[in-house]
Amino acid sequence: MVLIAVPILLQVYVNASLAYGLMHRFRVPHAIAAPGALIEASKFFELAVATAIALFGAESGAALATVVGVLVEVPVMLSVCGICNRTRHWFTREAAA
Repeated sequence: MVLIAVPILLQVYVNASLAYGLMHRFRVPHAIAAPGALIEASKFFELAVATAIALFGAESGAALATVVGVLVEVPVMLSVCGICNRTRHWFTREAAA
């Protein structure tokens, strides 16, 4: 499960950082940049779980991989949200208005 969780963890943080950083660079308001980073980091594992179970069965490795994805994604997305809230000061007041 660690072999599945670590790449997901890295992918979420890299994608969220890239999206958030680019939005900061292009002076996008924080109210748009933070949700944009979360959307970019999200992988829609809920749909993947349903598809894997329907196609391969509940006992398959595909189902396990998608369930691990959901279990990793939720706390990581909460941490991305926390990072976005703590870095709100990076965005100018004019852009936030």
